[in-house]
Amino acid sequence: MTTTKLDLTGLKCPLPALKTRKALKSVIAGDFLEVHCTDPLSVIDIPALIQQTGDKVEITERSENRIVFLIEKTDEPIGKSNGAARP
Repeated sequence: MTTTKLDLTGLKCPLPALKTRKALKSVIAGDFLEVHCTDPLSVIDIPALIQQTGDKVEITERSENRIVFLIEKTDEPIGKSNGAARP
């Protein structure tokens, strides 16, 4: 298992979620992506993104100055995690 770190401090919505999505494409199943953010909206945006991708996420640090997410890449296909069909 490998952990890739992604420093998104100073970036504002929607950039943290967009850059996290892009970074996840290069992470293989079973590995982790550690994302560091300062945008308070990332606590909403990044978990919503991970719900769409089917991966797993937890907030490992949350302070006034920083939020750290640990995302585990799964082998679940994007958009298939909840079984919902797209119109």
